[in-house]
Amino acid sequence: MEALFIFIAKSSGLLILFYFAYFFLLRKETFFNNNRWFLIVGLLTSVILPLVVYTEIVWVDPAPVSAVNYTSNYASVYTPHFAQPKASFEINWNMVSLAIYAIGFAAFLGKFGIDFYSLNSVLKGRKVQQQADFKFIDINENIAPFSYFDYIVYNSSLYSPSELESILEHEKVHSDQNHTIDVLISRIFCVLFWFNPIIWLYKKAILQNLEFIADSEASKKIADKKAYQYTLLRITTHETCVAITNHFYQSLIKKRIVMLNKNQSKKRNYWKYYAIIPALVAFVLLFQIKTVAQERENKVTAAKQADIESVNIYTIEKNSTDAEINEKVALIRKNHDISANVSEVKRNSKNEITSIKIELVGKKDARSVKKEVSSTGIDKISIIIKKMKNGKESFSFSGDAAVTINDKADAEDIDADVAEVADVDDFLTPPTPPTMPLFPNGLLPAAPAIDMSKMPQPPVAPKNLNDKKAMEKFEKQMEEFDRKMEAFEPDMEAYEKYIEEIMDKRGANFDKEMEKYDIAMNKYSTEMAKYTEASSVLLERDMKQHEIDMKQHAIDMKQHEKDMKQHAKDMKEWEKDMKEMEKEKQREKAKRNS
Repeated sequence: MEALFIFIAKSSGLLILFYFAYFFLLRKETFFNNNRWFLIVGLLTSVILPLVVYTEIVWVDPAPVSAVNYTSNYASVYTPHFAQPKASFEINWNMVSLAIYAIGFAAFLGKFGIDFYSLNSVLKGRKVQQQADFKFIDINENIAPFSYFDYIVYNSSLYSPSELESILEHEKVHSDQNHTIDVLISRIFCVLFWFNPIIWLYKKAILQNLEFIADSEASKKIADKKAYQYTLLRITTHETCVAITNHFYQSLIKKRIVMLNKNQSKKRNYWKYYAIIPALVAFVLLFQIKTVAQERENKVTAAKQADIESVNIYTIEKNSTDAEINEKVALIRKNHDISANVSEVKRNSKNEITSIKIELVGKKDARSVKKEVSSTGIDKISIIIKKMKNGKESFSFSGDAAVTINDKADAEDIDADVAEVADVDDFLTPPTPPTMPLFPNGLLPAAPAIDMSKMPQPPVAPKNLNDKKAMEKFEKQMEEFDRKMEAFEPDMEAYEKYIEEIMDKRGANFDKEMEKYDIAMNKYSTEMAKYTEASSVLLERDMKQHEIDMKQHAIDMKQHEKDMKQHAKDMKEWEKDMKEMEKEKQREKAKRNS
């Protein structure tokens, strides 16, 4: 459940990142086709990148440890507690959140299905005219012209021949470049991330950019570019627009006209597409790298026993890879007079070791064999090699008796030896992890105030397009409209440039803080590895005492059961005696009354 919420949070964050990059850097550029792919890549990245996790293995040296006495009283270390369960009512907010998400998902998925049904109702049973790669459908309903894959639907009775030509050229671009796929992808993401308001703005940006593409390409094929703009202005309302299609009418007519007349963006502005890369790299470094600490062979120095020089511990766990096992076998052969052989290795579907056989052979055929089999994955196996100051060596597996390679019996249990050279008290306090720096999120300067009431309104095209005087007047009004619209551009461009400078400075400071954080994290990983090893030693010791305590507890419980049975028997005898006494009193009372 938690993993699902984390995935949704990461995906939503990436969607916001791509949308803001488009809004502040790319929406005013005329690289319409590049913008199309940038927006689609942003959607796909938002669901793929959170699933990509890089595992970084940090090799750390084991902690140097000194002697500790393991023969102390463990009663104070572990005392079993038997608490009475308390009934309480708690709201599972994870389930509540999931339920709310499921309701919204089902609602928007249902709306998506209804839109498909409506589209099918429009297309079903219509007469289709095949021309080249396009299928034209002329309908009678007052529906805005639209395209759906290779279908182009329109009502020819609503438009003049020149208007219809502009409309069809526009829709052919949509159909030829498969813009319907972009529309469907954006709708699917709206269903998945319905709770995120940015996704709806993202969808609007995709649809708007598709219209820019179609307008740009269609205007190249039409001789009279002005007539195409007049068509945009004239067709401003329709009774119905079919969803999940590319329809000719869009509410942002003014912006489409402005983009049609805008000069081509300079190629040097392509750098804006690469501005998103540092942010994605920061996302991966912060959230998609999993650090795993791996311990090298453990060499601990004896401090209490003068005859022990060192103890080397090589561990094999169920998640150990073949490469790690081979590396440890090679180290044993290199550093000791011992031959190590690993065989019968089997793994389950999770790549966990379920069966393994390890054979250690020393001088004069001194031998020790360990075989583990478990369907759920083997337990941790420790190969312990003790070296004495006189040069003698003994080896064993954890829990097994030691074998000396010079044929002299080692009377002490190897675990006791390790206990005497392991000072776990130095590492029983867990290290404090460093605090991750946050990207500076101070207040940004307010956007320049724009009085929307002063926004110029586009002129209305004359009804009679053949009226030359009216058309000349309309063209002058259009030129004046263009000049007024351009007056709003400098303030917004200056503001965007100022925002870029601020964000660059914050990013540089953040990179410095991240470098310090990485150094602190490496130190923390090393200290944490030491703490984990010390904790495992202490846990193993406490578990042994726990087994003793549990055995004693079982004996005490059996004695308690015997005591309770005797108590029940005594209670029955007491009840019997009380009844006899009561009867005796009744008899004496009856005698006195008689």
